[in-house]
Amino acid sequence: MHILWSLSTNGPLRFGVLRKNVEGISSRVLTERLRGLEEAGFIFRHYEATIPPAVTYGITKRMKDIEKVLAQLEGLARKWHAEGAGIGREATARPGVHA
Repeated sequence: MHILWSLSTNGPLRFGVLRKNVEGISSRVLTERLRGLEEAGFIFRHYEATIPPAVTYGITKRMKDIEKVLAQLEGLARKWHAEGAGIGREATARPGVHA
């Protein structure tokens, strides 16, 4: 999901930049995820035969349809983040019992 979000918000990116944007992912895992997303039709891969080769990834029209959903998820995540630590206390409180 983070890969798609990064490409959606930043536009087409080269592999190295994308890897930096998706913290904690190895090159091998990123490559596997990108191949899967390309096969599913969510991203494109543009290869330039330069030295060294330049590979750029971006989102397809199919992914454009999902961008709205990602934006809604981001809004919800920001809302929850703003609510902060109170969420954990609410989840453990029993109905009718006040701390």
